[in-house]
Amino acid sequence: MAKELTLEQQQELEIAFEKAQKALAIIETYDQEKVDRLSQAVAWAVSNKKTFLKLVDMGIEESGLGDPVSRQGKRFKIRGVLRDALRQKSVGIIEEIPEKGIVKYAKPVGIIGSVVPTTNPDLTPAGTAIYAIKARDVVIFSPHPRSKKTTFETVRLMREALEKEGAPADILQCLTNVNVTMTQALMAKADLVLATGGPAMVEAAYSSGTPAYGVGAGNSTMIIDETANISEAAHNTMLSKTSDFGSGCSADGNLIIEESIFDKMLEQLVKEGGYLANDEEKAKLKAVMWDEEGHRLAKTVAIAPQKLAEIAGFDIPKDRKFIIVNGDAIGKEHFFSSEKLTTLLAVYKYKGFDKALEMMQGIYNVKGKGHSCGIYSFNDDHIHRLALVAPVSRIMVRQPQSKANAGAFNNGMPMTSSLGCGTWGGNIVSENVNLKHYMNTTWVSRPIPEDKPSDQELFGDFYDPEMEK
Repeated sequence: MAKELTLEQQQELEIAFEKAQKALAIIETYDQEKVDRLSQAVAWAVSNKKTFLKLVDMGIEESGLGDPVSRQGKRFKIRGVLRDALRQKSVGIIEEIPEKGIVKYAKPVGIIGSVVPTTNPDLTPAGTAIYAIKARDVVIFSPHPRSKKTTFETVRLMREALEKEGAPADILQCLTNVNVTMTQALMAKADLVLATGGPAMVEAAYSSGTPAYGVGAGNSTMIIDETANISEAAHNTMLSKTSDFGSGCSADGNLIIEESIFDKMLEQLVKEGGYLANDEEKAKLKAVMWDEEGHRLAKTVAIAPQKLAEIAGFDIPKDRKFIIVNGDAIGKEHFFSSEKLTTLLAVYKYKGFDKALEMMQGIYNVKGKGHSCGIYSFNDDHIHRLALVAPVSRIMVRQPQSKANAGAFNNGMPMTSSLGCGTWGGNIVSENVNLKHYMNTTWVSRPIPEDKPSDQELFGDFYDPEMEK
């Protein structure tokens, strides 16, 4: 039976929505120049190096999750979101298609309820705020209880920046009395929900009765064929696997390696900081990573490899950056082929590219359909064949997934912190959630010369004029 809000929570939510409505009435009147400047103001307030590093330290100290060194790089994601936002129109006419007589106008979606994950208590609010302000929306954030102080401070800084520009601070708000019940109430009352979190939270978002963008679970898998640059592939794997201690759903979890380069690739992974676990250590890791039914245990999420090994009951050198296990088989009963969300990597050997595709499919039948995979290859046919069959929304070619999936300055993916996974992952979109998803669009249609093909053109060989008599 669903829990009810406390009186204090009810009052906080009611007040937040009253303030949001008033702020929305104001931001809806702003022109393009104004919202662009406000987007810049809030982005700078939290992404300048001095401030962001403080937020990083605060978030890791509060939650106990993540790597203080690699998480610092996430401030550049905020710059990427700002770049993409500033290059697009969001007020008035945003697109014209003269040959179709179509003109499109942008409108705000209204009050957004944003569910913030514990692993991104600063990045998610910043990216959401930039796109929301650009689209003339207002946002009420629901932070994760484990990192709520960090999210509140992030939002406070952005509110301060809005006030300095003469805009209502209540364009952005952050709830304080948060729990699952409060978050569910926010989602039910908002105009749009942006849900980033575990599967249960995303399911709750889609069950809230409010339009929602959620994300699916990841199980990032890379195929490394015989044409791969082994040094590049190993280095990028290290970057992806160690980014914020593997906390991101895009962090490499599985490598499917062609047998002719398997040993060299493994050797290079060790040079990049990998620790190859033996069979006994592998068994110990399995015992602490998952319960008997294969559910991942929270105590191993987003931790250093030394701490992971310690929990499992063995030691690894201090200079090791991630742990490698040889994948014995793929399937729901073989837990290492599932999502890890920590500094653990499984490697598999294949012979023949058809087998690689089969193994890839097997891994996504375990978990992670809709999210992402990648390939290290210079064989365009292999890349094409993977793209034809992979049940994912994004494929990175010769790139570290955790650095590239959500957009990077050296690829064309829209910058975001929310990765739609399509119907595979239980989501409504199979693309990176970006500015267009924060807007309603009005289509204005004017008459054009008739565009009506003949029946012969439409039906081809199926057309029989006798049947039309």
